[in-house]
Amino acid sequence: MASRGVVLARRRRRRGHSVTTNRLTLVVYLTGLAIASLLTGCESWRQYVANGFKVGPNYSPVPARVAPKWIDQTDPKISSDPADTAEWWKVFGDPVLDQLIQTMLRQNLTLREAGYRLVAAQAQRQAVAGTLFPQLQELTASYNRIGRSDQTALFPRGLQVEPGTPLARLLLTEFDNFALGGQIAWELDFWGRFRRSIEAADAQVEAADAGLNEVRVLLAAQVAATYIELRTVEERLKVARENLKLQEESARVAQSRFNNKAAGSELDLPQARANLENTRAVIELLAIQQRQATNRLAVLLGMPPGDLAALVPESAGIPKPPEAIAVGLPADLLWRRPDVRRAERLLAAQSAQIGVAVSELYPHISIVGGLSWEADTFGNLFRPSAFGGTIGPSFRWQVLNWGRLLNAIRTQEARFQELVARYQQTLLTANAEAENAIVTFLRLHQRVAALEQAYEQAREAERIGMVKYREGEIDFNRLFVLQQLRLGQQEALVGARGDLARSLVEVYRALGGGWEPKPEAKPAPQPRAVPGGVPTDSPGAAAHPQPPMLPPAPPAVPAKEAGQPAQPPAPPPNRPDRPAPQPLIRSDRIGPSLVPVPDLGL
Repeated sequence: MASRGVVLARRRRRRGHSVTTNRLTLVVYLTGLAIASLLTGCESWRQYVANGFKVGPNYSPVPARVAPKWIDQTDPKISSDPADTAEWWKVFGDPVLDQLIQTMLRQNLTLREAGYRLVAAQAQRQAVAGTLFPQLQELTASYNRIGRSDQTALFPRGLQVEPGTPLARLLLTEFDNFALGGQIAWELDFWGRFRRSIEAADAQVEAADAGLNEVRVLLAAQVAATYIELRTVEERLKVARENLKLQEESARVAQSRFNNKAAGSELDLPQARANLENTRAVIELLAIQQRQATNRLAVLLGMPPGDLAALVPESAGIPKPPEAIAVGLPADLLWRRPDVRRAERLLAAQSAQIGVAVSELYPHISIVGGLSWEADTFGNLFRPSAFGGTIGPSFRWQVLNWGRLLNAIRTQEARFQELVARYQQTLLTANAEAENAIVTFLRLHQRVAALEQAYEQAREAERIGMVKYREGEIDFNRLFVLQQLRLGQQEALVGARGDLARSLVEVYRALGGGWEPKPEAKPAPQPRAVPGGVPTDSPGAAAHPQPPMLPPAPPAVPAKEAGQPAQPPAPPPNRPDRPAPQPLIRSDRIGPSLVPVPDLGL
């Protein structure tokens, strides 16, 4: 009997060893099958290695059209020299404006909100980077009072054992269970799923940084525009008060003529008084506008609305812009405009998400294990005999969800193409905004010059009319017309000067001024343009072709009319550029094995 028990024990050990060996063999076999699918094409294997042992496409810049030069390039007031736009507000030479923008950069709450979005993106990136390490690391502890039924097939009814022997425990229906242990699971990044997620998180951090710079650009422009509006209203108030004094003099003369019963004086006096009261009403309206501009400026500075006399003293005048400015080239918008940079970085993030989706076509290989101590009493919990543990490989492959996985990849590719269109549209809009701002700046220069001449003539006419009215050569109605002409020309001149200053603010906003891009982030030389708008020698043309389900491209546009395509910004200096090999996926090919995508009708 003893020898028979030994034989049975040996058979059980062999059977257990055989089961373990078979499981390991199955894991190795399926892993080899996955690798074999990767090796079905020599070219795809080279791509997989060149991509850093990652499936999915490596991101490469997407070409986008931009005008080769400004429409008003020949105007002497603008030049294509590199524009220093980091602190563009200093071109006005107004120390009050300089101080206001510095205060805004320190205190504005919208800017602080954008800063915390960047902090959140950085923290999220660190969390994603943690997926490279064991994804499950946990300690567990539990206590259970267990009661079990003795009427189940698993209960050893009828077993005859002596009390106090180890086998007697099998007949217990109530007992305690103390457990303490830990578990670990580590999915190995064979296909680059986690590394692609880190790439996406890196791009999201850079997009958040570009978003922060975009807020800086907008807020600096808003502070400058509001400050100019405030100065313009102050000038209009000054003009209105000067006119009030002149109209008071006119009303005094009309009163004197009325007292002397001069001809027509009964009409001159009420007309003069009406003109005087109308000017007083205009002053009250301008005072409202002044207060509203002051309140908006206070909010931009991160302060409660109140008196800003300490920060904005009066009588400084409307800031005067320079006669000529440097605006660079339209291609500079690619690296200078934060909204364009942000759109491009979101493209890079989405490209990495395609690789994450492609990795789901391949098996998930993990190492799992656990340690535990279990006992029926707490005192026995830490005995060597209470210890137990497991460790081994784990294999998971969604072989029956092929259609769903392929459509998930198509979804990510479609989102990428959506972001491509958004990026290109953002660049076109930026180009149009810059052109509109430039032409406004140039034409307002001419408008101001014309209004200055008109104002001088109207003021001279009013002076002559006042002399003639005092001498009785003309009636008050003629003088009133001359006064209204001079007042209208003066108000138009003040408004035009304010518009000219604000137009320069808009120029620098459209150019993306207000932050300091790193010199390394400037774009590479522009690739050659071809009909259709996509350069054949651009890496983006091969990396991200148009999917077949999109409508055909519009008719070809000559390069000299549509402009040269330009490259988006290169990666920041803390992420050196990597060579961009051929992509591992196309709209008609999925995965490094270049598996044709069937039309599933889903």
